[in-house]
Amino acid sequence: MRTVSILGATGSVGASTLDLIECEPERFRVRALTANCDVAGLAAAAIRTRAELAVVADETCLPALREALRGTDIGATGGPKAVSEAAALGADWTMAAIVGCAGLEPVMAAVAAGGTVVLANKEPLVSAGEVILAAARASGATLLPADSEHNAIFQCFDFQRPDRVRRIVLTASGGPFRTRSLADMARVTPEQAVAHPTWAMGAKISVDSATIMNKGLELIEAARLFPVAPERIEIVVHPQSIVHGMVDYVDGSMLAQLGPSDMRTPIAHCLAWPDRMPTPMEPLDFVKLGRLDFEAPDPVRFPALRLAREALDAGGARPAILNAANEIAVAAFLDRRVQFLEIAAVVADTLERYDPPSPTTLEAVLAVDGEARAIAAALCKDLTA
Repeated sequence: MRTVSILGATGSVGASTLDLIECEPERFRVRALTANCDVAGLAAAAIRTRAELAVVADETCLPALREALRGTDIGATGGPKAVSEAAALGADWTMAAIVGCAGLEPVMAAVAAGGTVVLANKEPLVSAGEVILAAARASGATLLPADSEHNAIFQCFDFQRPDRVRRIVLTASGGPFRTRSLADMARVTPEQAVAHPTWAMGAKISVDSATIMNKGLELIEAARLFPVAPERIEIVVHPQSIVHGMVDYVDGSMLAQLGPSDMRTPIAHCLAWPDRMPTPMEPLDFVKLGRLDFEAPDPVRFPALRLAREALDAGGARPAILNAANEIAVAAFLDRRVQFLEIAAVVADTLERYDPPSPTTLEAVLAVDGEARAIAAALCKDLTA
Protein backbone atom coordinates (compact mmCIF):
# COMPACT_ATOMS: atom_id res chain seq x y z
CA MET A 1 0.00 0.00 0.00
CA ARG A 2 1.41 3.38 -1.07
CA THR A 3 1.11 6.35 1.29
CA VAL A 4 -0.13 9.52 -0.41
CA SER A 5 -0.37 13.22 0.46
CA ILE A 6 -2.17 15.84 -1.63
CA LEU A 7 -1.16 19.47 -1.31
CA GLY A 8 -4.11 21.43 -2.71
CA ALA A 9 -6.68 18.68 -2.32
CA THR A 10 -9.78 20.76 -3.07
CA GLY A 11 -8.65 22.24 -6.40
CA SER A 12 -9.30 20.65 -9.79
CA VAL A 13 -6.07 18.62 -9.78
CA GLY A 14 -6.57 17.57 -6.17
CA ALA A 15 -10.14 16.47 -6.92
CA SER A 16 -8.97 14.42 -9.91
CA THR A 17 -6.27 12.79 -7.79
CA LEU A 18 -8.79 11.92 -5.09
CA ASP A 19 -11.13 10.46 -7.70
CA LEU A 20 -8.42 8.04 -8.83
CA ILE A 21 -7.39 7.12 -5.31
CA GLU A 22 -10.99 6.42 -4.33
CA CYS A 23 -11.36 4.10 -7.33
CA GLU A 24 -8.72 1.79 -5.80
CA PRO A 25 -8.75 2.47 -2.03
CA GLU A 26 -6.94 -0.78 -1.26
CA ARG A 27 -3.82 0.53 -3.04
CA PHE A 28 -3.43 3.86 -1.23
CA ARG A 29 -3.36 5.21 2.31
CA VAL A 30 -3.81 8.98 2.61
CA ARG A 31 -1.46 10.66 5.05
CA ALA A 32 -2.29 14.34 4.58
CA LEU A 33 -4.68 16.54 2.63
CA THR A 34 -4.30 20.31 2.51
CA ALA A 35 -6.42 23.20 1.27
CA ASN A 36 -6.47 26.95 1.64
CA CYS A 37 -9.84 27.43 3.39
CA ASP A 38 -12.35 25.10 1.73
CA VAL A 39 -13.30 23.48 5.01
CA ALA A 40 -16.32 21.60 3.70
CA GLY A 41 -14.47 20.14 0.71
CA LEU A 42 -11.37 19.28 2.72
CA ALA A 43 -13.25 17.65 5.60
CA ALA A 44 -15.42 15.61 3.23
CA ALA A 45 -12.38 14.37 1.31
CA ALA A 46 -10.50 13.54 4.52
CA ILE A 47 -13.45 11.56 5.88
CA ARG A 48 -14.03 9.70 2.60
CA THR A 49 -10.38 8.68 2.29
CA ARG A 50 -9.77 8.17 6.03
CA ALA A 51 -6.86 10.58 5.89
CA GLU A 52 -4.54 10.86 8.87
CA LEU A 53 -4.32 14.65 8.73
CA ALA A 54 -6.20 17.62 7.23
CA VAL A 55 -4.58 21.05 7.02
CA VAL A 56 -5.88 24.52 6.12
CA ALA A 57 -3.33 27.13 5.05
CA ASP A 58 -5.59 29.90 6.39
CA GLU A 59 -5.34 29.41 10.14
CA THR A 60 -8.57 31.33 10.77
CA CYS A 61 -10.39 28.38 9.15
CA LEU A 62 -8.95 25.84 11.62
CA PRO A 63 -11.77 25.99 14.20
CA ALA A 64 -14.33 25.24 11.48
CA LEU A 65 -12.19 22.34 10.22
CA ARG A 66 -11.91 20.86 13.70
CA GLU A 67 -15.66 21.14 14.10
CA ALA A 68 -16.23 19.44 10.75
CA LEU A 69 -13.94 16.57 11.77
CA ARG A 70 -15.35 16.17 15.27
CA GLY A 71 -15.98 12.53 16.08
CA THR A 72 -13.28 11.27 13.71
CA ASP A 73 -9.67 10.38 14.45
CA ILE A 74 -8.40 12.70 11.70
CA GLY A 75 -5.89 15.29 12.89
CA ALA A 76 -6.40 18.95 11.99
CA THR A 77 -3.86 21.77 11.85
CA GLY A 78 -3.66 25.20 10.24
CA GLY A 79 -1.31 27.86 8.89
CA PRO A 80 1.38 27.96 6.16
CA LYS A 81 3.93 26.29 8.45
CA ALA A 82 1.48 23.44 9.09
CA VAL A 83 1.12 22.89 5.34
CA SER A 84 4.90 22.56 4.98
CA GLU A 85 5.02 20.23 7.98
CA ALA A 86 2.36 18.05 6.36
CA ALA A 87 4.39 18.01 3.14
CA ALA A 88 7.44 16.85 5.12
CA LEU A 89 5.70 13.82 6.65
CA GLY A 90 7.46 11.55 4.20
CA ALA A 91 4.62 10.09 2.16
CA ASP A 92 5.69 7.72 -0.58
CA TRP A 93 3.91 9.92 -3.13
CA THR A 94 3.03 13.61 -2.84
CA MET A 95 0.87 15.58 -5.25
CA ALA A 96 1.97 19.24 -5.31
CA ALA A 97 -1.05 21.14 -6.61
CA ILE A 98 -1.04 24.40 -4.63
CA VAL A 99 -1.57 27.24 -7.09
CA GLY A 100 1.08 29.96 -7.27
CA CYS A 101 4.23 30.57 -5.28
CA ALA A 102 2.33 29.68 -2.10
CA GLY A 103 3.32 26.13 -3.06
CA LEU A 104 7.07 26.75 -3.07
CA GLU A 105 7.87 26.04 0.56
CA PRO A 106 5.61 22.95 0.82
CA VAL A 107 7.14 21.55 -2.38
CA MET A 108 10.63 22.09 -0.99
CA ALA A 109 9.61 20.34 2.23
CA ALA A 110 8.22 17.37 0.30
CA VAL A 111 11.32 17.16 -1.90
CA ALA A 112 13.63 17.31 1.12
CA ALA A 113 11.71 14.37 2.65
CA GLY A 114 12.44 12.21 -0.42
CA GLY A 115 9.91 9.91 -2.06
CA THR A 116 8.06 10.78 -5.25
CA VAL A 117 6.90 14.37 -5.65
CA VAL A 118 4.45 15.04 -8.48
CA LEU A 119 4.48 18.60 -9.78
CA ALA A 120 1.11 19.86 -10.98
CA ASN A 121 1.87 23.51 -10.27
CA LYS A 122 4.40 25.16 -12.56
CA GLU A 123 5.76 27.72 -10.13
CA PRO A 124 8.35 25.58 -8.25
CA LEU A 125 10.34 24.79 -11.39
CA VAL A 126 9.70 28.18 -13.00
CA SER A 127 10.62 30.37 -10.04
CA ALA A 128 13.00 28.09 -8.15
CA GLY A 129 13.99 25.44 -10.67
CA GLU A 130 17.68 25.20 -9.83
CA VAL A 131 17.00 25.21 -6.09
CA ILE A 132 14.30 22.52 -6.33
CA LEU A 133 16.37 20.30 -8.62
CA ALA A 134 19.41 20.58 -6.32
CA ALA A 135 17.25 19.61 -3.34
CA ALA A 136 15.90 16.59 -5.23
CA ARG A 137 19.44 15.45 -6.05
CA ALA A 138 20.44 15.81 -2.40
CA SER A 139 17.45 13.89 -0.98
CA GLY A 140 17.07 11.34 -3.76
CA ALA A 141 13.49 12.44 -4.40
CA THR A 142 11.89 11.55 -7.72
CA LEU A 143 10.16 14.42 -9.52
CA LEU A 144 7.32 13.53 -11.88
CA PRO A 145 5.40 16.03 -14.03
CA ALA A 146 1.60 15.94 -13.84
CA ASP A 147 1.00 18.76 -16.31
CA SER A 148 -0.50 17.03 -19.33
CA GLU A 149 2.16 18.43 -21.69
CA HIS A 150 5.19 17.59 -19.58
CA ASN A 151 3.78 14.22 -18.65
CA ALA A 152 3.34 13.53 -22.37
CA ILE A 153 6.98 14.41 -23.04
CA PHE A 154 8.06 12.31 -20.06
CA GLN A 155 6.30 9.29 -21.54
CA CYS A 156 7.94 9.79 -24.97
CA PHE A 157 11.43 10.93 -23.96
CA ASP A 158 14.41 8.56 -24.14
CA PHE A 159 16.36 9.55 -21.03
CA GLN A 160 19.02 6.93 -21.80
CA ARG A 161 19.87 8.63 -25.11
CA PRO A 162 18.92 12.32 -24.80
CA ASP A 163 21.45 13.21 -27.49
CA ARG A 164 19.18 11.45 -29.99
CA VAL A 165 16.35 13.91 -29.31
CA ARG A 166 16.16 16.60 -31.97
CA ARG A 167 13.41 18.70 -30.41
CA ILE A 168 10.50 18.74 -28.00
CA VAL A 169 7.09 20.03 -29.09
CA LEU A 170 4.59 21.26 -26.50
CA THR A 171 1.01 21.76 -27.62
CA ALA A 172 -1.27 24.63 -26.62
CA SER A 173 -5.03 24.71 -26.99
CA GLY A 174 -4.86 28.39 -27.94
CA GLY A 175 -7.44 29.20 -25.29
CA PRO A 176 -10.85 30.79 -25.88
CA PHE A 177 -9.48 33.77 -27.86
CA ARG A 178 -7.36 31.95 -30.41
CA THR A 179 -9.23 33.53 -33.32
CA ARG A 180 -10.22 36.85 -31.72
CA SER A 181 -8.85 40.18 -32.93
CA LEU A 182 -6.86 42.46 -30.64
CA ALA A 183 -9.82 44.82 -30.55
CA ASP A 184 -12.07 42.02 -29.31
CA MET A 185 -9.49 40.85 -26.79
CA ALA A 186 -9.29 44.34 -25.30
CA ARG A 187 -12.92 43.94 -24.18
CA VAL A 188 -12.61 40.42 -22.75
CA THR A 189 -14.23 39.85 -19.36
CA PRO A 190 -13.04 37.51 -16.59
CA GLU A 191 -16.07 35.29 -17.22
CA GLN A 192 -15.06 34.87 -20.85
CA ALA A 193 -11.41 34.25 -19.99
CA VAL A 194 -12.12 31.43 -17.53
CA ALA A 195 -14.43 29.61 -19.98
CA HIS A 196 -11.81 27.30 -21.46
CA PRO A 197 -12.97 25.45 -24.59
CA THR A 198 -11.45 22.04 -23.81
CA TRP A 199 -10.18 21.86 -20.20
CA ALA A 200 -11.93 22.27 -16.82
CA MET A 201 -9.45 24.24 -14.72
CA GLY A 202 -9.25 26.84 -11.96
CA ALA A 203 -9.62 30.56 -12.69
CA LYS A 204 -5.93 31.48 -12.59
CA ILE A 205 -4.68 28.76 -14.93
CA SER A 206 -7.66 29.35 -17.24
CA VAL A 207 -6.63 33.00 -17.62
CA ASP A 208 -3.03 31.88 -18.19
CA SER A 209 -4.33 29.64 -20.97
CA ALA A 210 -6.25 32.54 -22.47
CA THR A 211 -3.10 34.72 -22.57
CA ILE A 212 -1.00 31.61 -23.44
CA MET A 213 1.25 32.54 -20.51
CA ASN A 214 0.66 29.00 -19.27
CA LYS A 215 2.58 27.73 -22.29
CA GLY A 216 5.37 30.19 -21.58
CA LEU A 217 5.62 28.87 -18.03
CA GLU A 218 5.56 25.33 -19.39
CA LEU A 219 8.39 26.22 -21.76
CA ILE A 220 10.55 27.19 -18.78
CA GLU A 221 9.46 24.11 -16.85
CA ALA A 222 10.30 21.82 -19.78
CA ALA A 223 13.80 23.30 -19.95
CA ARG A 224 14.28 22.31 -16.28
CA LEU A 225 12.83 18.82 -16.64
CA PHE A 226 14.38 17.57 -19.87
CA PRO A 227 18.03 17.63 -21.01
CA VAL A 228 17.33 19.57 -24.21
CA ALA A 229 18.58 23.04 -25.15
CA PRO A 230 15.82 25.68 -24.77
CA GLU A 231 15.99 26.63 -28.44
CA ARG A 232 14.99 23.05 -29.30
CA ILE A 233 11.71 23.30 -27.36
CA GLU A 234 8.87 24.41 -29.63
CA ILE A 235 5.22 25.30 -29.09
CA VAL A 236 2.38 24.69 -31.52
CA VAL A 237 -1.31 25.46 -31.13
CA HIS A 238 -3.53 22.38 -31.22
CA PRO A 239 -7.18 23.36 -30.56
CA GLN A 240 -8.51 19.84 -29.96
CA SER A 241 -6.13 19.24 -27.00
CA ILE A 242 -5.75 15.56 -27.91
CA VAL A 243 -2.01 15.50 -28.70
CA HIS A 244 -0.38 16.71 -25.49
CA GLY A 245 3.28 16.58 -26.44
CA MET A 246 5.72 15.22 -29.01
CA VAL A 247 9.38 14.24 -29.10
CA ASP A 248 11.22 14.45 -32.41
CA TYR A 249 14.23 12.14 -32.84
CA VAL A 250 17.25 12.50 -35.11
CA ASP A 251 16.11 9.65 -37.36
CA GLY A 252 12.91 11.51 -38.22
CA SER A 253 10.66 9.53 -35.85
CA MET A 254 8.14 11.62 -33.93
CA LEU A 255 6.69 10.06 -30.78
CA ALA A 256 3.50 11.66 -29.46
CA GLN A 257 1.29 11.06 -26.44
CA LEU A 258 -2.44 11.40 -27.07
CA GLY A 259 -5.27 11.29 -24.58
CA PRO A 260 -8.56 12.88 -23.54
CA SER A 261 -8.66 16.44 -22.18
CA ASP A 262 -8.87 15.15 -18.64
CA MET A 263 -6.18 15.55 -15.97
CA ARG A 264 -6.93 12.10 -14.60
CA THR A 265 -4.87 10.56 -17.40
CA PRO A 266 -1.51 12.21 -16.57
CA ILE A 267 -2.24 12.00 -12.84
CA ALA A 268 -2.93 8.27 -13.15
CA HIS A 269 0.37 7.84 -15.00
CA CYS A 270 2.19 9.53 -12.11
CA LEU A 271 0.16 7.74 -9.43
CA ALA A 272 0.98 4.27 -10.78
CA TRP A 273 4.44 5.00 -12.27
CA PRO A 274 6.38 3.00 -13.33
CA ASP A 275 3.27 0.81 -13.64
CA ARG A 276 -0.07 1.91 -15.14
CA MET A 277 -3.57 1.91 -13.69
CA PRO A 278 -7.07 2.01 -15.22
CA THR A 279 -9.02 5.27 -15.31
CA PRO A 280 -12.74 5.97 -15.88
CA MET A 281 -12.13 7.67 -19.23
CA GLU A 282 -13.43 6.20 -22.48
CA PRO A 283 -10.83 5.41 -25.17
CA LEU A 284 -10.29 7.98 -27.89
CA ASP A 285 -12.59 7.63 -30.88
CA PHE A 286 -10.50 8.77 -33.85
CA VAL A 287 -13.34 8.38 -36.31
CA LYS A 288 -15.45 10.71 -34.21
CA LEU A 289 -12.54 13.14 -33.85
CA GLY A 290 -12.07 13.20 -37.60
CA ARG A 291 -9.13 15.59 -37.68
CA LEU A 292 -6.34 17.07 -35.59
CA ASP A 293 -5.26 20.65 -36.38
CA PHE A 294 -2.01 22.47 -35.67
CA GLU A 295 -0.93 26.07 -36.18
CA ALA A 296 1.73 28.51 -35.02
CA PRO A 297 0.94 30.77 -32.05
CA ASP A 298 0.46 34.45 -32.91
CA PRO A 299 3.25 36.48 -31.21
CA VAL A 300 1.43 39.78 -31.71
CA ARG A 301 -1.83 38.87 -30.00
CA PHE A 302 -0.11 36.64 -27.43
CA PRO A 303 3.15 38.35 -26.34
CA ALA A 304 3.41 36.25 -23.16
CA LEU A 305 5.26 33.52 -25.06
CA ARG A 306 7.97 35.96 -26.10
CA LEU A 307 8.30 37.27 -22.55
CA ALA A 308 8.67 33.74 -21.20
CA ARG A 309 11.28 32.71 -23.75
CA GLU A 310 13.29 35.87 -23.09
CA ALA A 311 13.13 35.15 -19.34
CA LEU A 312 14.30 31.58 -19.92
CA ASP A 313 17.17 32.70 -22.14
CA ALA A 314 18.27 35.37 -19.65
CA GLY A 315 18.03 32.99 -16.69
CA GLY A 316 18.84 34.10 -13.18
CA ALA A 317 15.92 35.77 -11.45
CA ARG A 318 14.02 36.53 -14.65
CA PRO A 319 11.68 33.49 -14.61
CA ALA A 320 10.76 34.17 -10.97
CA ILE A 321 9.97 37.82 -11.80
CA LEU A 322 7.90 36.76 -14.80
CA ASN A 323 5.85 34.35 -12.71
CA ALA A 324 5.31 36.74 -9.79
CA ALA A 325 4.25 39.64 -12.00
CA ASN A 326 1.89 37.39 -13.92
CA GLU A 327 0.21 36.15 -10.74
CA ILE A 328 -0.42 39.72 -9.61
CA ALA A 329 -1.65 40.86 -13.02
CA VAL A 330 -4.00 37.88 -13.41
CA ALA A 331 -5.45 38.48 -9.94
CA ALA A 332 -5.99 42.15 -10.83
CA PHE A 333 -7.75 41.14 -14.04
CA LEU A 334 -10.03 38.69 -12.22
CA ASP A 335 -10.85 41.54 -9.79
CA ARG A 336 -11.63 43.78 -12.82
CA ARG A 337 -8.83 46.20 -11.93
CA VAL A 338 -6.91 45.78 -15.20
CA GLN A 339 -7.90 44.81 -18.72
CA PHE A 340 -7.07 41.49 -20.36
CA LEU A 341 -4.37 42.84 -22.67
CA GLU A 342 -2.79 44.70 -19.74
CA ILE A 343 -1.78 41.42 -18.08
CA ALA A 344 1.20 40.90 -20.40
CA ALA A 345 1.97 44.63 -20.30
CA VAL A 346 2.30 44.53 -16.50
CA VAL A 347 4.61 41.52 -16.74
CA ALA A 348 6.78 43.21 -19.38
CA ASP A 349 7.00 46.43 -17.38
CA THR A 350 7.94 44.56 -14.19
CA LEU A 351 10.72 42.72 -16.01
CA GLU A 352 11.96 46.04 -17.36
CA ARG A 353 12.06 47.68 -13.92
CA TYR A 354 13.54 44.89 -11.80
CA ASP A 355 16.73 42.87 -12.44
CA PRO A 356 18.24 41.49 -9.20
CA PRO A 357 21.10 38.96 -8.89
CA SER A 358 20.32 35.30 -9.48
CA PRO A 359 18.80 33.70 -6.33
CA THR A 360 20.58 30.59 -5.05
CA THR A 361 18.36 29.69 -2.07
CA LEU A 362 14.63 29.35 -1.55
CA GLU A 363 14.71 32.37 0.74
CA ALA A 364 16.34 34.44 -2.02
CA VAL A 365 13.74 33.23 -4.53
CA LEU A 366 10.94 34.27 -2.17
CA ALA A 367 12.57 37.69 -1.70
CA VAL A 368 12.69 38.19 -5.49
CA ASP A 369 9.11 36.99 -5.73
CA GLY A 370 7.97 39.45 -3.07
CA GLU A 371 9.68 42.46 -4.63
CA ALA A 372 8.39 41.59 -8.12
CA ARG A 373 4.87 41.32 -6.72
CA ALA A 374 5.15 44.72 -5.10
CA ILE A 375 6.29 46.32 -8.36
CA ALA A 376 3.56 44.60 -10.37
CA ALA A 377 0.91 45.56 -7.80
CA ALA A 378 1.96 49.21 -8.05
CA LEU A 379 1.74 49.04 -11.83
CA CYS A 380 -1.76 47.55 -11.62
CA LYS A 381 -2.79 50.32 -9.24
CA ASP A 382 -1.51 52.95 -11.69
CA LEU A 383 -3.52 51.33 -14.50
CA THR A 384 -6.64 51.35 -12.35
CA ALA A 385 -6.15 55.00 -11.46
